[in-house]
Amino acid sequence: MKADAVFEGGGVRGIAFIGAVQEMERSGYRWERIAGTSAGSVVAALLACGYSARELVQIMKTLDYSRLLGKTWVHSLPLLGKAIPLLLHSGIYLNTPLEDQLTYWLKRKGVSTFGDLPDGKLKIIASDISSGKMLILPDDLPRYHISPSKFPIAAAVRMSTTIPYFFQPYRLRTKLRRKPYYILDGGLLSNYPVWIFDVEGIPRWPTFGFRLLGEQPETPFYDINGPFSMFRAMFQTMLRAHDQRHVDKHSRARTIFIPTGKVTTTQFDLTAEDRDFLYQSGRDTAKRFLAAWDYEMYVKAFRIVRGDW
Repeated sequence: MKADAVFEGGGVRGIAFIGAVQEMERSGYRWERIAGTSAGSVVAALLACGYSARELVQIMKTLDYSRLLGKTWVHSLPLLGKAIPLLLHSGIYLNTPLEDQLTYWLKRKGVSTFGDLPDGKLKIIASDISSGKMLILPDDLPRYHISPSKFPIAAAVRMSTTIPYFFQPYRLRTKLRRKPYYILDGGLLSNYPVWIFDVEGIPRWPTFGFRLLGEQPETPFYDINGPFSMFRAMFQTMLRAHDQRHVDKHSRARTIFIPTGKVTTTQFDLTAEDRDFLYQSGRDTAKRFLAAWDYEMYVKAFRIVRGDW
């Protein structure tokens, strides 16, 4: 059975997507087109390039997530280790380790650029804060005079996963502009682009969305007494906002909402228990979703418009 898949952002909690995808694949679904934002772009890229859910499970079990934080000698300094790169480079960590790791994974499947994939197979969301526009990659690359077929998928994923202030911005340089464009996490403008493959009328196959639901404890009070405490409050508020964005009735009907407990977006020191919990939560949630899913009922409720009867 063919289906499209759209994965939202959520940092390291994206492990939960792997369990859900594995359950979907066991039920016979095969991914025709795939899109993702932030952490969702990592899973989307790997699936689009030929990885199965079973292979993603092995990656999940062996990857040291703490190594994805690009650190330099500055980070070893007490007290100032995070403040210096934040002030000088607008972000605490480099995001290059993820790009390097993804480049390696994709090469194992013989893939490097968007040109190595069928047209329209993969779409990745990022945010161009220099222009104030959402980026759909590779579709929007021509407006930067960049050939979509030659652009590295790993670079696009790095753009999409560059959480503001946590990672240093991606600087996209072009031949026609002296200053670079600053690109950040796609979740700034569209954390859950479940609409991206929608067509008028009745679709040929369903689009499934995958969202992460963290626990929503009472909103804490942040004591702000300077620029760094203000940054912390702003950063935490931004991350919480991702989880609380509204999903309309149509989107909800085709979305698999995966509980992620107390695991946070930037919890890169995940334990084996954390990984197992996220993975199993994804599997269990997908099972429950599929038990209730009825494509014909979905089409009648949301996709048949006047004149299609």
